Amino acid sequence: MRRREFITLLGGAAVVWPLAARAQQARMPVIGVLSSTSPDGDLHRIAAFRKGLREVDYIEGQNVAIEYRGAASQYDRLPGLATDLVRDQVSLIVTLGGAPAARAAKAATATIPIVFYVGGDPVEQGLVASLNRPGGNLTGVSSLNTELGPKRLELLHEAVPKIATIAVLLNPANPLAPQLSKDLRTAAHTMGLELHALNASTDREIDNAFTSLLRLRADALVIGTDAFFNNQSEQIATLALRHAVPSIYQYRAFTTAGGLMSYGGEITDLYRQVGVYAGRILKGEKPAELPVQQSTKVELIINIKTAKALGITVPISLLARADEVIE
Repeated sequence: MRRREFITLLGGAAVVWPLAARAQQARMPVIGVLSSTSPDGDLHRIAAFRKGLREVDYIEGQNVAIEYRGAASQYDRLPGLATDLVRDQVSLIVTLGGAPAARAAKAATATIPIVFYVGGDPVEQGLVASLNRPGGNLTGVSSLNTELGPKRLELLHEAVPKIATIAVLLNPANPLAPQLSKDLRTAAHTMGLELHALNASTDREIDNAFTSLLRLRADALVIGTDAFFNNQSEQIATLALRHAVPSIYQYRAFTTAGGLMSYGGEITDLYRQVGVYAGRILKGEKPAELPVQQSTKVELIINIKTAKALGITVPISLLARADEVIE
């Protein structure tokens, strides 16, 4: 019987199980988790995923095991990590961190079931044949993502009407970055704004991007949605406040960290749904017959404390539309 060492997702520490326990684990179905980021950055996503598994009677360590592979935001590592999971003959692959991880998993296997979470349209991204009948070995959950880029720009412009030059922060390794840049340029042109694209895929490059932002005299910043930026919310929010740059991102974590605004979906429930689908497939349902779940729910969150620090008076009409105002 083949032995495994299972990776816990709390702190990423390896646990060496006693022989009897490891033999018992080997008889369990094994879910391979392929992530674009790292265990520390995925803790809340994994917690939501586990919650979904529990809803369909799967509890890690009791009747299911999990093997984690994280690319630490180095997207070029994903194909190799996906191949590792296929080689380990996992029962199912779950992908975290959007399209890069999902595409790597799809390229690695046409037989092992895959459950993904992606922002945007998975049909346009080439992951499934259709939303209602995915076909093949993939299904999952999707939410609005790049489609909301122009709306984020519009909301930021509404909050700070005097802006004339705006920047967008993109991760060039993300396959959705070119489309987001194109959509934002079109929206900026319509609003009479000048747009500059800044690239970053490391901590240092984020620092450099803010230096460039000041040199360009950009009045505001839209952060492009990306798994790497999700984990750097605190760094980006701190830099934006330090350099007095009004900014908007997709997720609430950015706003609670001191960012001015966020507009997007609530990600926790999306990963819970991924866990539910994973459990249903382990029980025998086929991914080809499970429709891709689409979330269209979005929330607008405004940090009024940050607005005051930046000398911004947010219009009452915008505050009235906010789902949450952080004071």
